[in-house]
Amino acid sequence: MKAAVVKEFKKDLSIEEVVIPEVKEHDVLVKIKACGVCHTDLHAAHGDWPVKPTLPFIPGHEGVGEIVAIGSNISHLKVGDRVGIPWLYTACGHCEYCLTGRETLCHHQKNAGYSVDGSYAEYCLADGRYVVKIPEALGYVEAAPIFCAGVTTYKALKVGEAKAGDWVAIYGIGGLGHLAVQYAKAMGFKVVAVDTFDEKLELATSLSADLTINPKVEDSADFIQREFGGVQASICTAVSKPAFSEAYRAVKRGGKCVAVGLPPEKMEVPIFDTVLNGVSIVGSIVGTRKDLQECLEFAADGKVKTIIETVKMDDINRVFEDLEQGKINGRIVIEF
Repeated sequence: MKAAVVKEFKKDLSIEEVVIPEVKEHDVLVKIKACGVCHTDLHAAHGDWPVKPTLPFIPGHEGVGEIVAIGSNISHLKVGDRVGIPWLYTACGHCEYCLTGRETLCHHQKNAGYSVDGSYAEYCLADGRYVVKIPEALGYVEAAPIFCAGVTTYKALKVGEAKAGDWVAIYGIGGLGHLAVQYAKAMGFKVVAVDTFDEKLELATSLSADLTINPKVEDSADFIQREFGGVQASICTAVSKPAFSEAYRAVKRGGKCVAVGLPPEKMEVPIFDTVLNGVSIVGSIVGTRKDLQECLEFAADGKVKTIIETVKMDDINRVFEDLEQGKINGRIVIEF
């Protein structure tokens, strides 16, 4: 099968023929129809994080397609089912986190396109217990980004614990943020979108954001606190320290600052203000299988739609260059 392979960190991916993986008892083999390109894939290919993938490996954790073979211990799926292979490739299933609906915190999890080969390939092996079915109303290309960008922002909004009618702030209106705006509106929240690029704020307005702020023009936290006393939740998808700082200061007393983006800098936390205001700072990492089912239904109902540009697998190195330079709006999807 044809696949895009990382053979050396910070080098171009190699497009080559590799062996189709063998299906074992808990596996399914998926013929990939589309795979979203995530900034995490770029981090993986560059070896940016402390725990690095083992070379060589195939990136990709937004792969969707059709099951073509099934393991002997998988009974709830059948050949021909349309499924996606998310970041949470598998988990142990019996630790305290797995048993309490927090499987994304499992110490023994494996991650697609990172600790196991992912979906930048014509076929991808998956743990049949962790794939999620795609609603019939969603095409493959439309479904792919939901398996990371969609579920990540949807889960972050759930973590923020806002109620219908509450204000939430979305910091960074990119591949994740433009979906966060849509999920927030679909969940009944009032939305203020924050970004340093006017064209992204225009996008947020077109997606029904109630307010937009450019921090280059006005301090977003000061504006939000002055105009409506702060937000119940600020969701920071941006990868910059200033964005996190403003996201924190925009939160009302008793609210939550939800960290999603992964900037390289460290953020100083003002302990006095955090205690006095009862503010929570919480990290949110992707989502569970149940979260995926829920956020896919929003998309299937037409309430959330990813802005997508499709490419071929041979274009992946150009796409990575554009991603690194911040040139991409919405989401890139490799179409097979």
